[in-house]
Amino acid sequence: MGEARRQDLADFIQHGDLGASRPDRVRVPIKIIDLPEFAYDERDAGGVGQADGDVEPGDKVGDPEPGDGEDGDPGEEGADHDYYEMDPEEFARELDEALGLDLDPKGKEVVTEKEGEYTDVRRSGPASTLDFDRLFKSGLKRKLATDFDEDYVREALRVRGWGPSRVFEWARESRIPVSRVWLADAYESIPDDERGRWESIEEMEANVEGEPTAVRLRREGVKDVPLRREDERYRHPETVEERETNVVVVNIRDVSGSMRETKRELVERTFTPLDWYLTGKYDRAEFVYIAHDAEAWEVEREEFFGIRSGGGTRISSAYDLAATVLEERYPWADWNRYVFAAGDSENSSNDTAGRVIPLMEEIDANRHAYVETQPSGTAINATHAEEVERHFAGDDGVAVAYVSDADDVVEAIRTVLTTEEDDD
Repeated sequence: MGEARRQDLADFIQHGDLGASRPDRVRVPIKIIDLPEFAYDERDAGGVGQADGDVEPGDKVGDPEPGDGEDGDPGEEGADHDYYEMDPEEFARELDEALGLDLDPKGKEVVTEKEGEYTDVRRSGPASTLDFDRLFKSGLKRKLATDFDEDYVREALRVRGWGPSRVFEWARESRIPVSRVWLADAYESIPDDERGRWESIEEMEANVEGEPTAVRLRREGVKDVPLRREDERYRHPETVEERETNVVVVNIRDVSGSMRETKRELVERTFTPLDWYLTGKYDRAEFVYIAHDAEAWEVEREEFFGIRSGGGTRISSAYDLAATVLEERYPWADWNRYVFAAGDSENSSNDTAGRVIPLMEEIDANRHAYVETQPSGTAINATHAEEVERHFAGDDGVAVAYVSDADDVVEAIRTVLTTEEDDD
C-alpha cells in the first residue's frame, strides 16, 4: 500500500463509514483515477466531418462540447470511489506503517497440542494403522540375513570324516548363516553311502558351486518371508505443539446521560480500529465490552456503541466488573490483556482517585488506556483523564488520549498503542 492509500486509511479512520466493515474484514475506500488514453489526430483525414471552406491554424471549428474545459472550474465534481478489502492482519501492518508503530505481541503464549502427520511409530495400535511395509521389510532383512544355499551345505556334510560340528566351523569361517540344529537334522537325512562322497572340503568346493542368495531370490522369488510379532510397528500421528499469542481486549464505555451522540461516535471511531489492529497482531483475540453509568454490565459488541443511559457516572463500577471477568475467564498467566476505557472524563466525586486508580494498579495488563471524548474541550467537572494521566505519569503501561473531534482520532490511536520502547 502506497502513500496515497495510507492517507486514505487515515481519512477512513477519522471520517469514513466504519460500519461497512466486519470484525474480520476491513473495507477501506480508495479513489479511482482514470488512466489517460491515446487518441488519434484526424485533422488530416478527408471525408465526412471535414470542415467546410478554408480553415486556418488556430480557427475555432464547431461548437465546443459541454465539459471541454471552456466553461466551469476544474475539480468541482467529486471523485469516484471503490473499496479495498483487507483482513485485520494487513490492517495492522498498514497502521504500523502509517503511524510509525510496531507493536510486538509478547507476554503470554499458550501451548496447544494437535495431531500432525502419521510419522510417529509405536509397538502397539489398532490393526488399521499397522505399517505392513515396515513389517515386510523387517522380515525380508531377516530372511536375507539367515538365508543360505542348503544344497551347497549338504555337500559339505558328505565330506569324508566330517559331521555337523566340523561343518558348522567351516560354515562360520565361510560366513554361511547355518545353525547347528539344521546341520544335525540335515546330516541325519543323508544316506550312509553318501557321507564319504568327497575326500576333502577342497575337493567339494572345487566341484560344487554355491549359489548366492540374491541370484536364488531372483530365480525363485521371495517366499516364506518370516513375519514376526516383534517386528510389528503401528503408525501414530505426531504430536505437534503450536504456540499461540492470545489477547483479550476489555473495552469500557461510559453510557451515562452526558455521553451524547457525538461523544459516542468518537468512542466508536477510536475503539473500532484498535480492535482491528489487535486482532491482526495476535493469533487469537477475544473482546469484552462493558458499559457503565453508575453501575456496569457486560454487553455484546452490537450494543456497545449505541447504548445511552440517563443515570449518573461511576467509572470504578466498570473496572470492578473488568477485574472479575479477567480473573474468571482470562487468567494473566495465559492471556495478554488490554483494558481500554473511554468517556467524557466526568466521574462521581473521589471515584477516580479512591477506586479507579487503585483498580488499574491491581489489574495486570499489557496496557491500560483512557480516551477522553469532549467535543467542546474539557468541561469544568471532566477531570478523570487528567487525574489518571497525572498519577501514572512516566508509567509505560498506561496511556491517556484526548479526542475533541474526528481529526484527533488517529493521534489518539497512536498514543494508545505507542510505548516508550517504540520511541527508542
